[in-house]
Amino acid sequence: MPPGTPAIEIALFTPILVYGIPLDFILFALTLLGVAIFHHHTLAVALTGLAAIVAYKLIFAGFAKFGVGLPGLVHHMEHDWVGLSNLFLLLMGFALLSRHFEESRIPDEMPALLPDDWKGGLILLVIVFVLSAFLDNIAAALIGGTVARYVFRGRVHIGYLAAIVAASNAGGSGSVVGDTTTTMMWIDGVSPLTVVDAYVGAVVAMLVFAVPASLQQHRFSPIVKDAPSGLKIDWARVAIVAIILLAALAANVTANLKFPALLDALPVLGLAVWAAILLTSLLRRPDWSVMPETLKGTVFLLALVTAASMMPVEKLPAASWQTALGLGFVSAVFDNIPLTALALKQGGYDWGFLAYAVGFGGSMVWFGSSAGVAVSSMYPEAKSVVRWITQGWPIMVAYVVGFFVMLALLGWHPDAPH
Repeated sequence: MPPGTPAIEIALFTPILVYGIPLDFILFALTLLGVAIFHHHTLAVALTGLAAIVAYKLIFAGFAKFGVGLPGLVHHMEHDWVGLSNLFLLLMGFALLSRHFEESRIPDEMPALLPDDWKGGLILLVIVFVLSAFLDNIAAALIGGTVARYVFRGRVHIGYLAAIVAASNAGGSGSVVGDTTTTMMWIDGVSPLTVVDAYVGAVVAMLVFAVPASLQQHRFSPIVKDAPSGLKIDWARVAIVAIILLAALAANVTANLKFPALLDALPVLGLAVWAAILLTSLLRRPDWSVMPETLKGTVFLLALVTAASMMPVEKLPAASWQTALGLGFVSAVFDNIPLTALALKQGGYDWGFLAYAVGFGGSMVWFGSSAGVAVSSMYPEAKSVVRWITQGWPIMVAYVVGFFVMLALLGWHPDAPH
């Protein structure tokens, strides 16, 4: 509090600790527990949890560096609105992109291109991994989920859904255009070549989780052996998908290289995607019917991300490989964007390790990454933390194995100030 603040106001805005744990952490943990238990009412649980956290912050704890009371809340949202808006626009826009891709009939053609046994599922995961290195990982995951719905007759194992998310996050972890966290590092001055080191861990992790996940899926529902006859690809919709993805990629690269300050002022990626959607609607009408259900999933994610951003994580432990390993697990339940921002401010990390940890670590829980939330909006049965962890267990093993193989091969080399 600034000098001269009345004692009663200082007392009013004193955080409450329960056995040394800030109450806002406990409220957030209860929200996550509610999401896990009441997975058919996740939106209501997330909004209730966010309301409880905001009320506590307004009355007792304040908003850390943003101040106390209503002005503190306003300043906090002013700081976060660009990121939240980008996420909203991307999730809503990529849902329409997914429908364009579905209606292009390319997913129906995939059984003719993929192997007929468990290796078909494996190849699909590899495709998602490669796509995510160039596209936003939300788009790569949605494309993977759309294809999976067709080639597995609509019966997709939760462990395989988790693997699709993990493949998209792994593929983006070593590319400065493949994930928001790596883009943040690029903006902050970290060399893209440093971030590429994350692919050592990501490729190893793929080898660990992709095979058991594909075998799980093959036992649950084998791949369709033959594509339907007489298929006619709608190439106009294929072109629309390409235009939307290229618009996002071009906006990302151009803004980072030429107008980096613009990224803090406007949701550049989201606006680019929606400009492409509206422009191409003259060619093919988007399926607007998916918007109501997509809106529910998007609001749910934004509620969790907003709640996570209000947690009093103002400082990380000293930079080390142990801290980086731990941040991967933390990013499974906390938004990895503020974690990355704190790490960049603190310095002293090997940025390839951090990119792998915060990029891939969120795959361990379905709401730990935007790709996970996007896929779970397509498959509501995935909105169960218990089922995601128990059926997607290879991902947790893969994260640890990939990290330590990376440590053994590359060693921990903290980067100089950038």
